[in-house]
Parts: sequence; C-alpha cells; structure tokens
Amino acid sequence: MLLSVNNVTKSYAEGAQRTEILRGVDLSLEAGQAIALTGESGSGKSTLLHLCAGLDQPDSGQISIQGQQIAGLKDSARAALRRSRIGLVFQQFNLIPSLKVADNIAFQARLAGRWQADWAAHLAQTLGLEAHLQKYPEQLSGGQQQRVAIGRALAARPALILADEPTGNLDEDASDKVLALLLELVRDTGAGLLMVTHSQRLAARLGAQQHLSSGVVA
Repeated sequence: MLLSVNNVTKSYAEGAQRTEILRGVDLSLEAGQAIALTGESGSGKSTLLHLCAGLDQPDSGQISIQGQQIAGLKDSARAALRRSRIGLVFQQFNLIPSLKVADNIAFQARLAGRWQADWAAHLAQTLGLEAHLQKYPEQLSGGQQQRVAIGRALAARPALILADEPTGNLDEDASDKVLALLLELVRDTGAGLLMVTHSQRLAARLGAQQHLSSGVVA
C-alpha cells in the first residue's frame, strides 16, 4: 500500500472552542492508482491532503507512506519525506519568481539529489515547455505555470502525487489538457495520485472517487 490513512482526526481552535474538521478518516491508495477526493467546501479535503503531505499533524490516527508512519515525525524528517517521496501540486502555482522555468522544474529534484537531465527533458517535452525553459514564471500563462508546477512535482520521480485543485485557476479547456498530462505522467512513473477537486467532470476521469462529508470518507 502506497498511502494508508487510518481513523485520522483533526480539529482547530476557534477562540475558546474547537471545530472538528476530520472525525475519523480512512483512506488507502495503491501505487499506480489515481483517486479523486471530492466534497463540499469546508469538508476537510485540503486539510486531509496537508496531513498526508506532512505539512500538518493529525490529532489522532495513523498516516503511512510506503509503510512509514509520518504522524509524529519531526519537522525535518517530514520535510525529507516530502523531498524524496511526495510531489505537491497546488491551485496556487507556488513557483519561485526569481528562477527560470528550467530551474523551477529542477528545484525539488535537486534538493532531493534525484535530478536527472534526461527525465527533466522528457517532462519539458511532454508538458509543452521546451520553448519556455529560459523564461520566468511571470512571462507564462496560467496554464503554462501549472504545467511547470506539475513538472516540478514529478521531476524527482516521487512515489506519491498530492494535488489540491490543480486546475482550479484554469478554464475548462486548459483544465482538461493539464489533467490529461498529469495522468499521463503519473502512469509513466507508476506513482499514486490523490487529487482534491470540486469538479465531478474532472473527478470522473480518475480511476476512483472518495467523497468527504461531515469529516469522514463516505
């Protein structure tokens, strides 16, 4: 099992009260599998994705990636796990404006010591970015910037891709193209993909769907 989430809970303090976001979530993802995580706004989809990425810690429960428990790891250990095993794609592209496209794509892979020139060239070609490698993010369209973000997430050949509304800022045509490329590259690498989306149309293109409601996966 690539990703295993068992009875995970999470709440946040609001003044003197605590609001429960996740109330005992169970979810599993195998290598090579693509799952769409759907649910209403505020249902906890992004919270769950952040927990799986080690960007936050659950109140209780277990989360493991390739058998390694990540809940309870120190910040440095969780950061190392993200560098080596997890690729993150957000709705906000989070590119580094001072770096050219080629360096943005290579950034995480270089940090992980896993940059490969041939693979980076393949990503740039597949994503249609070959003519833009020496440009800066501000010189690109939204769809092109999201392709750069996908390239960066996959450059280190991570086992797990976590995508939070990766096409949320794009029009329908650009969304379809970006998702098709993401799914193609995930298939090429054998990675698992967990993608948060509000769009039932896009969710239907993944292999499976899980719906988060009232803090649990229904």
